[in-house]
Amino acid sequence: MTMPVLQASMPLHTLSKRLSLSSALTLLHTHRWRPLSCQMSADSFHLTHSITLPIQLAEPVQIVAAPGISESEFRTAINSSLFKQWLRNLQSETGILADNAMSLKRVLIQGVDMFGERIGFLKFKADIFDKETGKKVRVPVGRLILELPAGMLDDDKGDFVGTAAREVEEETGIHLNLEDMVDLTAFLDPVTGCRVFPSPGGCDEEISLFLYRGHVDKEIIMQLQGKETGLRDHGELIKVRVVPYKNLWRMTADAKVLMAIALYEMAKREGLLPP
Repeated sequence: MTMPVLQASMPLHTLSKRLSLSSALTLLHTHRWRPLSCQMSADSFHLTHSITLPIQLAEPVQIVAAPGISESEFRTAINSSLFKQWLRNLQSETGILADNAMSLKRVLIQGVDMFGERIGFLKFKADIFDKETGKKVRVPVGRLILELPAGMLDDDKGDFVGTAAREVEEETGIHLNLEDMVDLTAFLDPVTGCRVFPSPGGCDEEISLFLYRGHVDKEIIMQLQGKETGLRDHGELIKVRVVPYKNLWRMTADAKVLMAIALYEMAKREGLLPP
């Protein structure tokens, strides 16, 4: 089995229109849409907005402005296409709320960066809880997607390989030998810094991507399929999905996957990979 493995470095700038969710793709039931109902209020301490999602009618969601957010910014944020799309993602066929196992309680609007008359970046914190465990989960895109194992450096020591191996073990249960890992981004021209920038026009997050090749028995693959992993105390909601490599590029919207495939294929074509 050939599996590209990647590791993201610590982002220096954390604002983003979209963040990635560490989770495998799960097919959930379809949902019919109904209009949102909402109520706005304001006082001298904070701004609040209440909405009722069609998918959880008995649980209204409170949207709150963080200190420093003006009433104009608050209204712009909750009426923006970015925020509305995130709410649609939550309730879509593959949305976090689709199977009624999760509940959205509260959204804190933390920052609004305007690009002229439109929102460039919207930063908010969502309180979504697993109803069974009561634990909070991270839901940046609002729905479940296929994603390669990934994580951030916890310090400035730059141990990309060690961090990548640790993340793979935490998120899949597979233990990797560090000496067998190949840094795919190291094949880039030195002028690039041998890192990949997913969105250089708006964020200086940089990523290193690694390849790990190994052979496993079919029984191991079967045991991995559907395995629930990740650090639930850290809000990770992960289910392992084993996908044939030839199909991978068409099955995910995760940019890290597509970058890993491109680097792997080019390095293989140029004969740069170790035997």
